[in-house]
Amino acid sequence: MTEAADRKETLAEFRRVVNMTPAKLRHWLESEESRSVGMAPGGKKVTGPEQHESVGHHMGERILAIKARKQDELTEADWADMRKVIGYVHRHMAQRPKGDVRDTRWRRSLMNWGHDPLED
Repeated sequence: MTEAADRKETLAEFRRVVNMTPAKLRHWLESEESRSVGMAPGGKKVTGPEQHESVGHHMGERILAIKARKQDELTEADWADMRKVIGYVHRHMAQRPKGDVRDTRWRRSLMNWGHDPLED
């Protein structure tokens, strides 16, 4: 596959898995709930908004930056982070818990990465 074809596929899948609008994602990232889930760098579980920013919350900010750029302005780091988001969402979706996921850490973690499973 050529680099152009790979990037086209990456962009399409990124747009598919990031199903929250920038406005909805920004609103979510500003909430205490968003800052109360995920893992901090080094692997420590985040359980409250006063703790270190989670990897997912940071990635939510990166997603907003990526979505604000035109395709020809995307950097190598942007493309790498887009692939990271795609991989995370696919892995996390495969671990969907049984029952109502509306108020679960699982859903909140995915939302930090720009994906609301209730929108699928």
